[in-house]
Amino acid sequence: MFIRTEKSVKEFIQFYPIVSLLIMIYLSLWFIIDVLQLSIGQDIYMWGVAINGLIHESEYWRLLTAMFLHADFMHTLFNSFSLVLFGPALEQMLGRVKFIIAYLFAGLVGNIATYAFDPLAIHFAHLGASGAIYGLFGMYIYMVLFRKDLIDMQSAQMVTVIFFIGLVMTFLRPGINIKAHIFGFIGGILVAPFVLKHALPFSPWRNKRARIFTNNDHNDIKFDPNRWNKKKIIPDKVKRNLPWIFIGILLFFGLLSWLGFL
Repeated sequence: MFIRTEKSVKEFIQFYPIVSLLIMIYLSLWFIIDVLQLSIGQDIYMWGVAINGLIHESEYWRLLTAMFLHADFMHTLFNSFSLVLFGPALEQMLGRVKFIIAYLFAGLVGNIATYAFDPLAIHFAHLGASGAIYGLFGMYIYMVLFRKDLIDMQSAQMVTVIFFIGLVMTFLRPGINIKAHIFGFIGGILVAPFVLKHALPFSPWRNKRARIFTNNDHNDIKFDPNRWNKKKIIPDKVKRNLPWIFIGILLFFGLLSWLGFL
């Protein structure tokens, strides 16, 4: 479930469009706000970060928008990597609509709990997708406990070990929003029975069948007598990996920023 078998970034985006879109949003917002440091980026940050005092004044959208913002490069990178690792299998099993609903629900539960347990801390600000990521763990742990037909033993052991390591680190690392992690996890468990009701186990064969179907579609294209006269401005291999190239550029600038060169 957690081993990637896609041949290119293009295939990854094709098979898991919601996971891909979320990662692109995270990286793009981080790049605009932290690297380019544009005024619009600062406006987005101030408009979107969850601040208890402003939420108390009915700016409830911050409970949602804070899930798309991150504190720095490492925060963005860690959550994006976690989503690449644990999101694809669930997106295939649930379908795109149920996956994004479950993901956002878990994140909202974590952010609501963060506000509700300490509403008088009016200057307390929090942001990040960690609550939603722990919601994914919640759905996996629900499968381990109650829907063993949906997860193989090796994947169950792996996700359980990683979850408990993450849980321990939640209490050991400074600056972690403990309530968002715990209640995001609870949100994932709560939504799991509903979104997993008609789910099928993850199968890489479904991706392979989709790949074969797509390739057959390309083979059915009619003969173009002028095809040899067309010059390829961008090689196919480069075009297939343009998203990875874009992400690589963002990470390069992020590393420079983290090291203090920007």
